[in-house]
Amino acid sequence: MRAMMVLVFVLVSNAAFSATSYFNHKGLAILGYDSVAYHIDAKAIKGNKAIAYEWSGATWLFSSEENRNKFKQSPEKYAPQYGGYCAYAASKGSLAPGDPKAWTVYEGKLYLNYSTSVRKTWLKNIDQHIQQANNNWPRLQP
Repeated sequence: MRAMMVLVFVLVSNAAFSATSYFNHKGLAILGYDSVAYHIDAKAIKGNKAIAYEWSGATWLFSSEENRNKFKQSPEKYAPQYGGYCAYAASKGSLAPGDPKAWTVYEGKLYLNYSTSVRKTWLKNIDQHIQQANNNWPRLQP
């Protein structure tokens, strides 16, 4: 419940939230988590600073050279949708930060949510939320 209240605050105060796609405050994409691991290992795994790759203005970290190579070959396939912002918030027409531990791979695409409780709401009607987020995303992009 508290997470939902925080999300509402973030959605309402959207103008105060300033971030760039895929970044955290240190310039690491998705807080340094390995975006390929979600697809391959089906879990959130922290990347290694020694196994990095620069793409789309961000530093992406990986848990293995193999994962980095997969990302290099097809970054759009492995990068989270909606710039790594919360997919549920995007479906509602707002931006909120995505939590790398609140994730879903659905039909080959990675989606992040604000929290695991928001993720539960997202999953209840994922197809509709994706459609709405896809419609909203062009005007939401930072």
